[in-house]
Amino acid sequence: MKASSIEKSQLQLSPELQEKLKEFSIIKHYPEGTVLMNENDRLRYLPIIIRGSIRVMRTEEDGREILLYYVRAGESCIMSLLGGLYNEASKIRAEVEEEAEIYLLPVEKANLLIKEYPELLEYLFKLYHKRFEELLEVVNAVAFKKVDERLLLLLKKKAELTGQSTISITHEQLANELGTARVVVSRLLKQLEENGVVKLGRNKIILLK
Repeated sequence: MKASSIEKSQLQLSPELQEKLKEFSIIKHYPEGTVLMNENDRLRYLPIIIRGSIRVMRTEEDGREILLYYVRAGESCIMSLLGGLYNEASKIRAEVEEEAEIYLLPVEKANLLIKEYPELLEYLFKLYHKRFEELLEVVNAVAFKKVDERLLLLLKKKAELTGQSTISITHEQLANELGTARVVVSRLLKQLEENGVVKLGRNKIILLK
């Protein structure tokens, strides 16, 4: 597979800093569904997504999961950086949503570059702000929105992420990301289909509206 250039991603950094990132990073390609990080893993690298996307989840002791946010091309998982810099174990699980090309920047190199390039610190602060707003949206949705509203919002977010109206996913996976039961998701999807909002297929959902 041909590696795409970091300059072609949405990473808005100076050419000099981008060259440094390429010099110090390890390039990895991951297929969809790859688990990049589990909870309690030690964080040694700052992942910078060049192509594709990853989803960041939180798992409770009873096995229930909930989607926290997506990390897109040109972005990084700020929680990985903070955990790595403070030598803390991961508090999240990260999986590849779309086949991804990722630059893995060693945490010690990230620390050096932050000191040398103030623009990298500004970039990370902007990401932190964005992640904080997304987490507030999750809290708001869980606290104040019904599951059917959250389900439709998630489907629209996935369609926006891929640029496709057809979403390849199982009811079980949707239930995991919403932190609810599969039977609930199946019932709500059937209602959405009856209302002409989606069309259901085998392990896929077509968003019609």
